[in-house]
This record gives sequence, structure tokens and C-alpha cells, in this order.
Amino acid sequence: MNKISSTTREFLLFILIISFISISTGIAEKSFARQHDPDAFQEWYNNKYSMFIHWGIYSELGGVWNGERVTRGYSEQIQSHGGIHSDLYAHVAERFNPELWNPDEIMQLAKNAGMRSVVITAKHHDGFALFDSQYTDFNIVKATPYGRDVIKELAEAAERHGLNFGLYFSLIDWHYPPAYPISSHNADPIPDEHHQYNMNQVRELLTNYGPISELWFDMGSLTAEQSRELRDLVHTLQPECMVSGRLGNDMGDFTVMGDNQYPDYILDTPWQTPASMFDETWGYRSWQERGSVQEKVDEKLESLIRVVAGGGNYLLNIGPRGDGSVVEFERDVLLEIGQWLQINGEAIYNTRPIGLEQSPGWGEVTSTDDKLYLHILEPPADGLLPLNGIFGTIINSYFLDEPDEELVFSQTDSGIQVQLTDNGLNKFRVVVLEFEDSFQVVPEKTLSLYSGEKQVMLDRQNSRKHHSFSGVDYYSSFRSTVKESWLIEPEESAVYDSFIYYSDGEKSETIELNTTNGSKEILLEGGELIDLGAQQSQIEFGPAYLNGPHSMMLDAIPDQVFDIDPEQHWPIDSGNQWEPLNSSTVDVTDLPVRRNHNWFAWQEIESETEQEVLIEFERTDGIQVFLNGKELYIHNNPERKETMGDLVLLPLREGKNELLVKFYNRFGNRLQFSINHEVPQRLYKLPLQSFEFTGGDIHEISLAKSDPVSIHSNMALPNVRLVLQPSQP
Repeated sequence: MNKISSTTREFLLFILIISFISISTGIAEKSFARQHDPDAFQEWYNNKYSMFIHWGIYSELGGVWNGERVTRGYSEQIQSHGGIHSDLYAHVAERFNPELWNPDEIMQLAKNAGMRSVVITAKHHDGFALFDSQYTDFNIVKATPYGRDVIKELAEAAERHGLNFGLYFSLIDWHYPPAYPISSHNADPIPDEHHQYNMNQVRELLTNYGPISELWFDMGSLTAEQSRELRDLVHTLQPECMVSGRLGNDMGDFTVMGDNQYPDYILDTPWQTPASMFDETWGYRSWQERGSVQEKVDEKLESLIRVVAGGGNYLLNIGPRGDGSVVEFERDVLLEIGQWLQINGEAIYNTRPIGLEQSPGWGEVTSTDDKLYLHILEPPADGLLPLNGIFGTIINSYFLDEPDEELVFSQTDSGIQVQLTDNGLNKFRVVVLEFEDSFQVVPEKTLSLYSGEKQVMLDRQNSRKHHSFSGVDYYSSFRSTVKESWLIEPEESAVYDSFIYYSDGEKSETIELNTTNGSKEILLEGGELIDLGAQQSQIEFGPAYLNGPHSMMLDAIPDQVFDIDPEQHWPIDSGNQWEPLNSSTVDVTDLPVRRNHNWFAWQEIESETEQEVLIEFERTDGIQVFLNGKELYIHNNPERKETMGDLVLLPLREGKNELLVKFYNRFGNRLQFSINHEVPQRLYKLPLQSFEFTGGDIHEISLAKSDPVSIHSNMALPNVRLVLQPSQP
């Protein structure tokens, strides 16, 4: 193919039907509108930055019990980590009299910090309520000398100051007798009576305290029905209230990352990072080592920028003292960030990511329709800020904090480059690029269609994965794939016939195929039978080995894992030896294992040629499949079935191949799995519509599961692929 000139390419990008600038947020907004008020989502999404408050009777203790520091765990969970009996802990409420608590001062601090909303712990794991609940006397009105409804007064203050108001609500409760007992991990089942208690208190919170912008559920391990009932209750009582993903079972309106975490991949659904001021605790800890205010400002400001540039919202916590006063260190950090936002807030609020697969080495980029904001986080020594793959007519370039000083920029075949002088090389400065109309982002991954090619295959190997963060509960969450897409760049205008292939594992599923010609639902039934077995050359499966147990999340794999020598110990843990099964068959039953543990199976596969083979994996919980160091498939057990089965097509290379399978256990008291090579080697081929491609343009094709349980749910369609073939006259 003769590549089109960069000038022509730039022009063509201006007339693309697809707007690559909104590829991430557009997916999120379209999907989100199916289950929630889109205006409420947009307001929540645009806020970007909010205050989290962990405060309760645990704040009175400040991380100390009987004169001794409780060093294990977060201080707001001191009842559990300190081994404090419930009756003794309940007596702490009798001295909780926060006379320095001032709702208006809290809201003013949030405003001065540049935050758009406040979320407070209405009830944490200890079961103590900061509101006047009729379902328990263990609340701030009835059990303390303070005797005032904190949630009511804070809600009123939020309205006075023009801030949104959200509530944290723990799904576990260490004070409620019918609840599950205290555990070490907090992801406990919720008995039916406790679930109804939670429903009653949520109904109180959404009925008695005015508009609630988000309800931040946390912990527990609910059934799918329990999660659905709570979500529906919230949306019925307050349709504009956002529900956090920690409700579980993918029932959240937005997904929530782990504490102080943000993803190293692009999320295409609404998400949020909850951040504590210190990794060690969220609630007040009297003996906390706080360090330098400026270092903490730099740390949290950089996190805010990275989260927003990735399309997320940032929820930064403070932990007031038991007397209600805000810790001066935390106040000063917030005010410093607020001063930066007073000048640079335009680069944060109401912005969106630009859809780059990787951030530039010097920092991050946010955008609006006609502006790019270049956040300098790693000032380059040469003063050059390259931004490859971005095109448009720039009419102005300047620092956001010095708009009258025009910066030097250049536009090349590869994109844009801004030149900074020595006095501009400071961290956290923001460069603004204003465009005459808009700008376009050249996609980093396109597939070329060359004239004369017999066919082009679109599968999981060359697709762009659109991710969410999915899971039954906190500990089973993983990077789910909610959609796959391909950007097609034909050499010349042509018509292509299209076909979809699938296996017995996807039979009877309905998928949604989107192209520039529109959307179509396709039922995976029938079609031409393709016998892979008749095409396969010799394949030899070597002896299998097991290693475990290990404690790690479903999608956590250290890099060293792929340096496997089955004759040696586990690469990152000398305590585990690879155990030979003396067979090429893997069939493990009733393996002793604890929850949140997993085992690995490894096997070498010798292939005479480059070819494909279908393998069946059966398991009791989650699975992650790698071939030659590359992930092919990951899935959990969303319905908590006793066993699940997966057919996965392995693309073998000629010679030796290494299969590594992680079998993950979250819920069961046993782990059972098998790897079956003796399965029918068949695919099915369904004809679809023809596509007319314009030479030089870029066209998008995408597929997803039709009507999924949630916008966060994993596709789990590992073998579905599209094939394009030139139409015959």
C-alpha cells in the first residue's frame, strides 16, 4: 500500500465520521444512559474532584485503645483490628461530643480546596450512624452527649454553599446482631435480616436528607439480587443519585478503583479513585507521621491530574479529630491544591481525556472541544513537549497561569511540539493549546486493507479493548472487557463481504455489531461448520505442572511469573515448587485452598505449524489464560455457579508454546479445575452485510455483548471474530 501523505491524512482526519477525541467518554455516556439519568451522570462526571470525610466515634480514639497504639489496619476499623468487644466499643459513644464540628466550615474548606461535592461516612463498619435512624439507638442523636443529627446539618450546609452532598454507607455492620461477625477482610456475606436493615437505613437517608448526589456503598459480599434491590431502591427514591461500584455485582453507576489506585489502562465506563491522605489510615490517627505539607500537596495533586486525564473522578479524604476539628496538616494540603485550582481549574473541571493509549513522558493531557491542556509532571530537560498524533489549526498557545505570554509551537507530520524556555520547566504548570475549530487524534492502532488481500481477520489479537472494572465484590474485581473495536484504513475504495466466526462456547449469545453504517444485533446460531481438526497438523501436549497456593487478585500477575522453569521454584516465591502431574491431562478436584487464593497450571505445547486449537477449561471460580506470555482470556464467576466452563482458541506458533493458567478462588472452600484438550475442534461461520470502505478514510467496527447485565460486565466472547473479504463482482 502506498501510504497517503501526512498533509492528506491530516485533512482526511478532519472529516472523519468518528470523533476520536470522545472515543472514551462517548462510550461511557452512551452505555450509561441505558440505566441512569444522563444529566446526573454528566454533572457527576464534570465535577472531577470531591471531599471524602471519614468521621465517627472511632475518631475519638484516634488509633489508640487502653493507652496503646493499634498499629494494625486502618484506624477507623480499630474495633476489629484492636480486638475490642462490641459492648466496650459502644461505650465510646458516651464521650463523643464534637463541640468543634462546624458544618459550614467543612463546606467552606471544600469550596476553598476546589472541591465540587462532599461525601461523608453516614455509617461505617462499626455500625455507628451519624444520622437519627429509627432502626438503631446506636446513633449520634440517641447515643452521644452531642445529640445532633450530623447528616441533616451537613446536608443543609452543602445546600447553603452550593455543593453536592453524598453519603458513604457500609454494607457490613459490626454492631447489628443479625449481621455476619467481624472478619479480617470485611467482604462478608449479608444475611437476609441484615439486608433488610440496610434497605431500611438507605431509605431513611434518601428520604430525610434532601438531594443526595452519590451513595457510596462499601464492602460486604452481596448476592446479585441484594445488590440489584439496593440499586433499584436508590434509583426509585432519587433517580439522580449515583451508586458506587462497591455495591457489588456490577450494579454500580460508576466503578470504584482500589484505595489510592488508578488504572494503567483506559477505562471506558464512569470511574472514580478514592484517595486517603495517608496510605495507613482514613480515619483520624493521633500518632500519624504526616511529613511535609508540600510533598503531600505534590503527591495528591499529581494523582488528581492523572485520574482526571484518564477520565476518572478523584475523591480525596480527610479524617477530622474526635472533637470535630480538621487536622491542620490536611487542611493546609487541601488549601494548597485549591490555590492551584483557582488558577488552573479550567484544565480539570468539565474536561475529558483525549483517548491516547499512553500518556506522554512529560505528563498528562486533558481537553475540551477546542482546547488541549498539557499538564507538565516530568519537565523535560530540553524543554520540548511533543504531542504525537494530534492535528488541527492552533490559534493560540500559552501557560494557563500566564495567558498573555504566547508560547512557541510547531506542527509536524507526526503531530504538535511545544517549546518551553528554562523558566517554564516547572512541575504542575499547564500549557493551553487553542484550536480554530477542533482537533483530531490519530488513532494509534489502525488496520490497513491492501488491494488484492484475500481476507482480513479482526479478533482479540488485534482489537482495541474497551475496559471497565468488574466484580462480584471488592476482592473479586478485575479489568473486564466490555467492548472490542477495530479502526480500518483501506488503501482504496472497495466493498468487502463480512463473516462472523464463533465457537460452541458462544453459541446462542446475541452480540451488537456497530459500524459507520449503524448498529445490528446478531444471534450466534447456525452457519457453516468449520472443522478445525481436519486442518490441524500434529500437536503434542507435554506434562503439566501445578504451583500454589498464592494470594493475589484475579488479574494480578507479576512479570517474573513468565520466567518459568518447572524444574525450579516459583520465580517470585522460593517456598513453592512446581509439582509435576506426570500427565498431559489437568484434572484437579477438591484442592485445599483458602478464599482469595489461587493455583497456577503450566504446560508446554509443541506444534508442527502455526495453527489454532480449541481448549476447554472448567473451574469453580475465576480464570486467567496466558499463551507465550500474552493474556488471552480472563473471567470471573459472576453468578457464583458451582462450576463454569470456557472454550478458548489458542493461536499456537510453530515449535514450543507455553500455556499458563491461573485458577482463582474467591468464594468456595474448595478449588476444582481441569484443562481438556479432547474437545470438538469446530467453529461456525455466519455471513453478515457487506461493508463499503472509502480509500484513505478510517472506519470503526466494534462488537459487544447485546444487553449485558451491566455496562461493567465482562464480554466473555473469546473466540468471536470478524473476517473481511473483497466482494467478488
